[in-house]
Amino acid sequence: MTEKNHSTPAENPVNASASNAWSNPAPAGLVSLAVASFCFFALLNGFVETSAMPLIGCWLLGCFLVQLIVGIVDLKNRNQTGGNTFLFFSAFFLLAGGIEMFIKHNAIVSGTPLDTTIDGYAWIVLTLAVYLWLPAFLKPFSLLSLVVIVLAVAMPFITLIDLGVLSSSFSPIPAYALLIAGLIALYLSASIVVNTAYGRNVYPIIEPKKK
Repeated sequence: MTEKNHSTPAENPVNASASNAWSNPAPAGLVSLAVASFCFFALLNGFVETSAMPLIGCWLLGCFLVQLIVGIVDLKNRNQTGGNTFLFFSAFFLLAGGIEMFIKHNAIVSGTPLDTTIDGYAWIVLTLAVYLWLPAFLKPFSLLSLVVIVLAVAMPFITLIDLGVLSSSFSPIPAYALLIAGLIALYLSASIVVNTAYGRNVYPIIEPKKK
């Protein structure tokens, strides 16, 4: 397996340039997705206290930088689906999410009222975007398809919890969905790097069907 076969995060040749001038940045973006997913998993499940929120914010800002670069490089390599997805993930899930961690923690400490319902309205847009874009990740079906599908399971719950429609008792559902998405993303990142280095499938992955 050559690097050319991994010109997109989903091992998807659609929108990929035949002669990319840049290497595939998807592994770094997938690792950053895993980091963010694990952080949210711990927070949503109550495995860490709210005092950890500023530190989580720092990690999310680091992930933002990685995914921003990945999105730009992917777009340069004509990967429309992956590039645009990494861009809006970096901006809204990571940059906005990281900054919000500091704001929410400060509100908790100071006792300042903060209407977080607005997050739910923003998440409506993000959730709909993922669902409407999902068919692009299913052609062909790959490990990244699984990542997006699992994220699509988590996002409606996060949206409804933020809107106040569901109580926080439902938080473990998106928490474990994010954990699964992070684990798959981590494995996929390793498979792209290691399999490309060795030119063969050292780590088995779901291969797109050849036409």
